[in-house]
Amino acid sequence: MKLFKRIVKIVILLMIVIGLLIGYAFKIEPTMLVVHTYDLHGNKGQALKVVQLSDIQVSETYTVKQMQDLVNKVNQLSPDIIVFTGDLFENFSAFQHQQDVTDNLSQLKATVGKYAIWGNRDYGGGAYRIYEDVLTNSGFTLLNNSGVNVDVLNGKKLFIGGLDDGLLGNPDVDKLVATMDDNYDYKMVLMHEPDMADLLQDTSVQLLLAGHSHGGQIRVPFFKTTTALAEKYNAGFYTINKSTGMQLYVNTGIGTSRIAARFMVPPEISVFNIHM
Repeated sequence: MKLFKRIVKIVILLMIVIGLLIGYAFKIEPTMLVVHTYDLHGNKGQALKVVQLSDIQVSETYTVKQMQDLVNKVNQLSPDIIVFTGDLFENFSAFQHQQDVTDNLSQLKATVGKYAIWGNRDYGGGAYRIYEDVLTNSGFTLLNNSGVNVDVLNGKKLFIGGLDDGLLGNPDVDKLVATMDDNYDYKMVLMHEPDMADLLQDTSVQLLLAGHSHGGQIRVPFFKTTTALAEKYNAGFYTINKSTGMQLYVNTGIGTSRIAARFMVPPEISVFNIHM
């Protein structure tokens, strides 16, 4: 009888713990926006501040009100450049807040410019029809297998390129590379799916920025959650080419996909102080 009571107490305790963890994953961690800051190529002298956002995935569970809080936090960082690496809506056909999202993105402030690419969710759910308008109307330059030359840091030249989405778009590395030359002081390329980084390993790009993976979104011991084209590279920094020092950073995103929960992978803003 004593053993039975002990087992019952243990079961009840486990159920309480599991319930608390589920509540944390659905209600608390998705709101725990963190900022990760990295100094690249040294930490002395003037630096270009690049802020990366990814996978906002506005929906019934990541509302435009939360997006306003995100905008305020980004603006407090005083970025020179803001980049968005895709997936603005979770499912646009189910949550059509086009003007509210445009208004929020318009409030993001960057002294040099704002740049974005396509993600798979930006093609799906009807978002294809409005995504370009939302981005351009809010001051972003939308890059699609193309790049731009940006003057930064006392006349130095930065190349920012963007690759089309690898799942639903038409990525063209040759077309992107054709827009580069050797006259840039620094080269950065945006892509949505991180496993596409290997396609650029033989180029002269120094930094690749991606998203898509959500870092697995739910992280538990001895179990790895992956998704298509984010199986090799999942979260954080990776060296793509050791001889040139090319690095990839995979941002774990802001919103959620499929289930509105995060566990041990809080939403992230990544900041790169690039010393050129």
